[in-house]
Amino acid sequence: MKRINRMVVLSLVLIVLSSAVVFAGGGQEEPAAPVVEETPMTHDELVAAAQAEGKVVVYSITSRIASAAEAFTAKYGIEVEDSNLKDFELIEKVSKEGSTGAIGADFVICQDGGRVMGELINLGYLYNYVPPTMKDVIPVEFQNPLSFAFINKVFIYNDESAPIPPFDNIWALTTPEWAGQFQFKNPFQEGVNANFLTMVTKPEVADQIAAAYKDYFGKEIELSTPNAGYEWIKMILENDLILTTSDTKTAESIGIRGQNKPNNAGLFVFSKFRYKESKNLALEPMMEVAPFSGFYYPIYALIANDAAHPAAAKLFIEYLLTEEGFAPWGKDLGTYSSNPNIPLQPLDHPMTTWVEILVEEDPAYCFENRADVEEFLNEYIY
Repeated sequence: MKRINRMVVLSLVLIVLSSAVVFAGGGQEEPAAPVVEETPMTHDELVAAAQAEGKVVVYSITSRIASAAEAFTAKYGIEVEDSNLKDFELIEKVSKEGSTGAIGADFVICQDGGRVMGELINLGYLYNYVPPTMKDVIPVEFQNPLSFAFINKVFIYNDESAPIPPFDNIWALTTPEWAGQFQFKNPFQEGVNANFLTMVTKPEVADQIAAAYKDYFGKEIELSTPNAGYEWIKMILENDLILTTSDTKTAESIGIRGQNKPNNAGLFVFSKFRYKESKNLALEPMMEVAPFSGFYYPIYALIANDAAHPAAAKLFIEYLLTEEGFAPWGKDLGTYSSNPNIPLQPLDHPMTTWVEILVEEDPAYCFENRADVEEFLNEYIY
C-alpha cells in the first residue's frame, strides 16, 4: 500500500451554518447565501446603469467565460476583464481580496460548494443576486445560492475493448480484475472530486453502498473504517486506483483505440464524451451502476460584496442565464443550465435523468466533513 509522505489537509473555518434551502434533486440542505436588499431595476434600467459603469471583472473556473465575455461585449458594449482560475485559486483570491478590502472581481463563477459556502459566502465576501427577469424561470431551489449550471462526472469505459459496460456495481472496482485499471483525478487537485469522496461517507449514501456490497458479494460488509463509504474509498485506493492530473488526459488514456483491455474505465466529466467523435476515442458512459453512476455538482454565479461595477455584474449574470449567454457551454453536452428552457444537445440526457443515478454534492455536508475525509485520504494517496 502506497502512503503519502506529507499532510495535505484543508483547514476549514468552522462557523455556524445559520440558514438552509432544500435542493429538490436529493432533499439535501445547504446554507443560503445572503441577499442584499436593493431597489429592483427594469432590464432597460439595468442596461443603462451597466453601460454607465462601462466595465465588469469576472473570475471564473471555466475557460468558456472568454467566449461569453466576447459576446456580452458585442451585445452591450461593456468591457469584460475575465480571469480563468482553478477552483482553489479562485477561492483563495476572493478570500484574500475580501479580507483585505482589495478591489477585485465584480462577480465570480465558482464551484466547490463546501469551501464557497464556508469561506466566501458565510464570511460576507460574496452575495446572492437573482435577476428579476429570471425569478420565474430558474427553479426556486436553484436560486439561493444562484446555480448558473451543473456539471456531471460519470463512469465511462472503452467500448471498443468492452462491447458492454464492464461493471454494474461500484464494488467491482475493488476486485483483483480491476487492480490498476480504474482512473480518477487526484482529489487533492480538484475540490469537487474531494467533495464526491466526502459525499460517499454521508450516512444515507454509505447505507446504499453497504447494500450494494451485499448485492455484489452476497454477504454483509465487515467494516474496518467508520462506514461503507469510507470502506469503498479505502479498497479502491488499495486496489491501485490510478490518480490522474486531468479529466482530459483520463479520457484520452481510456478511450484510445486498439488497447484490447476489457477492464478499462474512469470517473470523469461527461462533457469529454464529445471526444468520441472529435478525437476518435472509444468512450461510452455507464448509466446503470449500483448504487450510483457518478456525481454532479453546481456552478454558482455570485456577486462580490465590494464590486466596483455591480450593475454590469448583474447584467452579465442575467445574460449567462439566457440561451444566448449560455451558448459557449450549451454547444457541447455535459454542462446543464439552471434555466430549464435552454435546450440540450441531441445526444445528451436531461438533468432529471442524472439526478436519479448520480450522487448530488451537498455543500453543508462537505463543509463540515471534508477535512476528516482528506485526513483519511492522506493515509493512502501518494
